[in-house]
Amino acid sequence: MNELISLSFCFLFFNVYLISSVGPNPEWASYNIGIFICTRCSGVHRSMGVHISKVKHLKLDRWEDSQVERMKEVGNIKAKMKYEERVPPCYRRPKEGDPQVLIEQWIRAKYEREEFCHPARQVYTSGYMQGFLMKRGKEDSKYQARKFVLSETDDTLKYFVRENKEPKAILRISELNVVFAPDKIGYPNSLQLTFLKDGSTRHIYVYHDEGEVITNWYMAVRCAKLHRLQVAYPSASESELVHHLTEDFAKEGWLWKTGPRLSDGFRKRWFTLDNRKLMYHDEPLDANPKGEIFVGHALDGYSVRIGVVAGVKDQGFSFSLTTPERTYNLSAQSEHERDHWIEVLERVIERPVTPQDTAICGRLMRRRANTNSISIFSPR
Repeated sequence: MNELISLSFCFLFFNVYLISSVGPNPEWASYNIGIFICTRCSGVHRSMGVHISKVKHLKLDRWEDSQVERMKEVGNIKAKMKYEERVPPCYRRPKEGDPQVLIEQWIRAKYEREEFCHPARQVYTSGYMQGFLMKRGKEDSKYQARKFVLSETDDTLKYFVRENKEPKAILRISELNVVFAPDKIGYPNSLQLTFLKDGSTRHIYVYHDEGEVITNWYMAVRCAKLHRLQVAYPSASESELVHHLTEDFAKEGWLWKTGPRLSDGFRKRWFTLDNRKLMYHDEPLDANPKGEIFVGHALDGYSVRIGVVAGVKDQGFSFSLTTPERTYNLSAQSEHERDHWIEVLERVIERPVTPQDTAICGRLMRRRANTNSISIFSPR
């Protein structure tokens, strides 16, 4: 069979079979596995070695008859049924635009380690995990090896400065959010752990040299959270609970904000929108935000619009977020950034408030009402 006919066969089965690669318009194929893949995934397949995946371009490479027959025999649907037969519900399936480590480990988990064919290899589903991660210091910003222990039974994630001593911190898994943060932290295999402590948010930044290890920790947290939610809400469906495991930050970036007085000038702050918590920091890797703003529903007095309140000097690309307590005057670096922040905040304001949201708001409000503590709604 000549090259032209082989190519036509490839495109025929490209149209027939379900495409399971992360990106659109696959131009490559793994002909021994029998699947079509996108350019981004093709790089990962090549890195696994030809003993795992043999990759060819649909247009630029010559196809042998046997290779075309293999594509006809398998295809993406059959391969998906085999290699994704037992993906645990807590496992986050990557999408286009997700961090490279998540995409790479998804591919390796399927074809190299065959984790979803053999559940015994899924080390993150047991509800217990321990090991060492490099953790960023709160004061000196240096990364040091710290032992972490996750226990679903105790609802805790602990880390230790010294193995034989008491834990330095105990985090509740049920109140923990974890996100991949390679661009922010500067390490490809890195996570940001965010949780409430004493009425305010605390951030912990960790990384590991091996992508498999950091991804396993991420999935272990998700699995532990899911199992605890299933106990707490036995009537809820699995598909409903999965949406409450971890949540990427809706948006992050630099903004300028004023204080509560009309005469206060704009100051540069790093903003992070974590579900309904809009936090601002001096620097992106601060351990604690300078302030936190709960973003509720429109019917409760929350809104966002272009421009600032009367009496405040507009420095360009400005917008204002109104809450029942006060109006926050903000300014972005460009018109596009301003419009995107408004769009993201509007989506939050239009979304119904859940009981979990109300509980978080209550904890933040109690902290703010405590006159003996520093207000988390800092004027600066």
